[in-house]
Amino acid sequence: MIKLINLDYQPFIIPYQPSSTIRKMKEPLLPALKLTLLTLVLFSGVYTLAVWGIAQFSPNGGEGETISHNGKTYYENIGQTFTEDRYFWSRPSAVSYNAAGSGGSNKAASNPDYIATVQARVDTFLVHNPGVAKAEIPVDLVTASGSGLDPHISPKAAQAQVQRIARLRNLPPEKVQALVAEHTEKPLLGFFGPERVHVLKLNIALDNLK
Repeated sequence: MIKLINLDYQPFIIPYQPSSTIRKMKEPLLPALKLTLLTLVLFSGVYTLAVWGIAQFSPNGGEGETISHNGKTYYENIGQTFTEDRYFWSRPSAVSYNAAGSGGSNKAASNPDYIATVQARVDTFLVHNPGVAKAEIPVDLVTASGSGLDPHISPKAAQAQVQRIARLRNLPPEKVQALVAEHTEKPLLGFFGPERVHVLKLNIALDNLK
């Protein structure tokens, strides 16, 4: 007896279905994209425009307050270097008042290089101000600020230079002292921060002094 074999074989195909793990991974993708887009619009667009808008109500429209003198323009909040003895000296700067690289020396008070730098400043000041004792030199005349951009010095730092400037400009010391007192800024609201003197404004007034 001959047995026939059915050669018409059709394999059973099981449809592919993603696993539950893959589905769970895809679920937060769309919300994450939406959140990314939202924060991009808020912080790169809305926030930037809001800050710019508020800045328009500040002095000089947010471009920074400036001072013009002898055909030159200076930013009021960035210190300037004065090396001539006939002018009040500014506070030392570790970055030469370069606003693009604001910062201090980052050297500890015990660092030998830092000690040598401060000592050199002390020695230089004593040479140019022979009437001032070493113990009378205000600290802000021989140490740099943390930003390296400070446009102010303390009233004591200005007063320590009065005799030198008065002598070189042939002015009565009392007149220079009065100019320093006139340009001494009081603490904000009477108690926020110390008294200070804006060096550039003081030197401009000094040039205008008759």
